[in-house]
Amino acid sequence: MRIFYLQKRELRSLLLALLLPVLCFSYSLGTQRAAAVLAEPYYQGSGAVNCLSLTVNVDWGEEYIPDMLQLFREKQVRVTFFVTGRWAKEHPELLAEMAAAGHEIGNHAYSHTSPNSLDVAGNKDEILRTEEAIREACGCTTLLYAPPSGEREPQVLQAAEELGYLTVLWSIDTIDWQKPQPEVIVQRVMNKLHPGAIILSHPTEQTLAALPQLIDNIQAEGYQFVTVAENLSL
Repeated sequence: MRIFYLQKRELRSLLLALLLPVLCFSYSLGTQRAAAVLAEPYYQGSGAVNCLSLTVNVDWGEEYIPDMLQLFREKQVRVTFFVTGRWAKEHPELLAEMAAAGHEIGNHAYSHTSPNSLDVAGNKDEILRTEEAIREACGCTTLLYAPPSGEREPQVLQAAEELGYLTVLWSIDTIDWQKPQPEVIVQRVMNKLHPGAIILSHPTEQTLAALPQLIDNIQAEGYQFVTVAENLSL
């Protein structure tokens, strides 16, 4: 029977070699579990009834919003406006008018920078600064968060979740920021219409022109417009 004697340095190296794979595996497993518990974004409502939501993401286009609000009044439609903090700071009176008309106000981050390029702390700062700007403008408390460009890396979802927000994306995209003809916007939505849909739009000239026909067509199909919170049964 042969007995081997190891120096302290050799023993330390051997133990490290044996333990390192175990530690790495444990860290990887823990990271996977942490990521797994993050709530998925909401792309649509339950679809249990014929309700759907129109969202308007606002970081520009304020010149079209008064006419949109007038149209929504005439059609008795309530929508969800996701606004950036910088926009809320620049247009507090208009934001207050949107809220007073009964529309839902959501959080669209502060500067519309890429959320995926920020860490958790950076994303939290964007959300919290927007929350403050919205509260100052209209007294609203926001619950829903629409990340700019629909970006949803883990740090984006984690920041929203830790702040108590629900992340909202969409199931139908008008792609109106490309400024297509109004009839194209109408057709894009009607081709994908479904119960619980969340329709993404922006305040553009083409969207404003498309909305009367779009609302009429959707209502003719038996759908009711509700806010995103109502669509998600919150």
